[in-house]
Amino acid sequence: MESSKDTGCRAPEDPVLCINDCGFFGSAATMNMCSKCQKDMILLKQEHAKLAAASSQDVVRRSSSSDESELALAGAAVASADLASQISQVKSKEGLKKCTACRKRVGLTGFSCKCGDLFCAVHRYSDKHNCPFDYRNASQNAIAKANPIVVAEKLNKI
Repeated sequence: MESSKDTGCRAPEDPVLCINDCGFFGSAATMNMCSKCQKDMILLKQEHAKLAAASSQDVVRRSSSSDESELALAGAAVASADLASQISQVKSKEGLKKCTACRKRVGLTGFSCKCGDLFCAVHRYSDKHNCPFDYRNASQNAIAKANPIVVAEKLNKI
């Protein structure tokens, strides 16, 4: 048998988890990210480039006076800070799906509660995670809304 040096083939590498901890596997070709995270990163870079181009155009327009140019540079700094906050919000929204009570990964099997949190199979019931949602009041309101009070007109006696 020929060695791998002779044939030019390489042994497959061990699978590497995505660097964004999304639970999928990445590859060296995609900077150790899964395809979805890489696509999101490319879109964020494009948005950043558009914002940078727009802010640089604002700087050029406002550079006629020194006070306005300082304001433009401050505006560009604020725009880049806004972009950084948007990136962190996108990552947090797309982050791992974990149980709010025990922080266990739930993935696609997570249960959303009416209180707005996500729970695993153990903590999905309201008594298991001390749910602050008022089920009794919500049920009473639903029944009242579904069954309005009907008042008939009075009949005149003959």
